[in-house]
Amino acid sequence: MADSPLPRRATAPLLKDLNERTVLEAIRSGAPISRAEISRRAGISKPTVSLALQSLLDAGLVREAVHDPAGPSYGAVFFEPRDEAALVLGIDVGARFLRGALCDLGGAVRARHDVEGADAQTALSAVAGLRDTLIAAAGLPDAVIDGAVVGVPGVVEARTGSVHLAANVPGMEGRAFGAELEERLGVPVRLENDINLAALGEQWRGVASGVDDFAFLSIGTGLGAGLVLHGELHRGRHGAAGELDFVAAGAGLDIDPCAAAVSALAARLAGAPGVVTTLAAPHDVRAIFEAARRGDRVARAVVEEEARRIALHIVPLAAVTDVALVVLGGGLGANGDLLLEPVRGLLGDWVPYPPRVEVSALGEAAVLTGALSVGVARALDSVFDNRARPPRSAVADRA
Repeated sequence: MADSPLPRRATAPLLKDLNERTVLEAIRSGAPISRAEISRRAGISKPTVSLALQSLLDAGLVREAVHDPAGPSYGAVFFEPRDEAALVLGIDVGARFLRGALCDLGGAVRARHDVEGADAQTALSAVAGLRDTLIAAAGLPDAVIDGAVVGVPGVVEARTGSVHLAANVPGMEGRAFGAELEERLGVPVRLENDINLAALGEQWRGVASGVDDFAFLSIGTGLGAGLVLHGELHRGRHGAAGELDFVAAGAGLDIDPCAAAVSALAARLAGAPGVVTTLAAPHDVRAIFEAARRGDRVARAVVEEEARRIALHIVPLAAVTDVALVVLGGGLGANGDLLLEPVRGLLGDWVPYPPRVEVSALGEAAVLTGALSVGVARALDSVFDNRARPPRSAVADRA
């Protein structure tokens, strides 16, 4: 029995899409770039490149670009992507602030704004206003927002979108927060654990760039870790990978490195009989670290114990995953001048292959940066898949 002929009508559109996507990626990676250079890099004939280019121009995804006058052009036309073809909204829902930013398809932040927020309902009420403020600052129409990526504390259940283990933001527990946000914003919303996003932010534009296996350890009002293995975010079966609050469950150990525990430790040490210290109630964490920098003995003892507690939480990560890097973030983790060396020293003593330990390069913007990175990756596919196509007759005429 003879082989059936290939369904040419079915495969032609797929081949056309593949060519257009390949040309678009060549432009994104090499702009400004000429037609001939696109052909060379993509391995596609010049006539095929010309057809793909015209389709991308018609769809508003690329445009002609001004070539660098310092280099030879030989009369060629150059092209670049239209990064403003879509915008991504990133939001970080924290215990005290609602942070938002808009970026374009090239990853450039067009606007950034923070507002105060105390609970889930306040954040929900403020999110539309935050979007409008960002749009006004960016000077672009809200219709170009492709979608939003939102970081929240806690575990996001994949099936229902409800949030669990989210004690840091009152009113968040058990709530289908993503669906509520979609209703307010009118665009698709992806909800993600905030520390997972912080890890992706560091991978995109921080100290973990180019590292395939690492963990982001956030120590602040709460504790959590984002784990990246083989270059991909590892969420675990229930989305609860990195919930380090449970690392000592059942052991009865006092190793909590979070802000409240550090304040309690400082209060206990400062209140001991005969102790001389500058520390005083309410034993604010920032004041403790500042006192340690000034040489206060009690404050330095607190910081030393904090470094030990942090190292104790890194040990299981290092032992189980053998990551190359651990990035410290959060309000406490940012104190690298006091914490890095003792943490590194303890890990060197305790584990055979200690990971490199560094402080976050992004600081408080880590979660927001991660949200934008996820949003840009999605939007790049979305704008291509939803691009406007010229009428069939027009394409036929140009072919």
